[in-house]
Amino acid sequence: MLKVEETQPVEFSSALLAKFDEIVKRYPEGKQKSALLPLLHLVQAEFGWTSVPAMDKVAEYLNIQPIEVYEVASFYTMYFLQPKGKYVLEVCRTGPCCLVGAEKIMDHIEKKLGVKEGEVTEDGLFSWRGVECLAACGFGPVLQIGPEYTFYENLTEQSVDQLIDDLRKK
Repeated sequence: MLKVEETQPVEFSSALLAKFDEIVKRYPEGKQKSALLPLLHLVQAEFGWTSVPAMDKVAEYLNIQPIEVYEVASFYTMYFLQPKGKYVLEVCRTGPCCLVGAEKIMDHIEKKLGVKEGEVTEDGLFSWRGVECLAACGFGPVLQIGPEYTFYENLTEQSVDQLIDDLRKK
């Protein structure tokens, strides 16, 4: 499993700060906290995830308490609070998909990649997690693969193996 030190200092580039400025200008004076979601998106795009030091820097920039950033980042599943692989396999784990084998697919992914849910493979290519409904109940089990968020339906162990092999070749 890939190890990353979460307490490493984070520096925002002048280009990233310029993007922050542009976004904050969209909101009325005194309402800069409204820019929090898009700023977190920019941070995640820049660093690959939203670390505590990065969230602290966002809080400092917006002149809000760090806990206000943590609350938002931990609420939304679109923000990764730990390092992630280049490709994130997100498997629907709700009832309809579980009835047709989602749990079996998640077990298979864990064995195939050699990492538990939320961990990153040693080569940095893959991580996986169970997610809530992907709105394809009639085609389960399903998964989406970020960063493109391509959907794959009617999964089997063989089709998952093929997806992983194809991604390794990219």
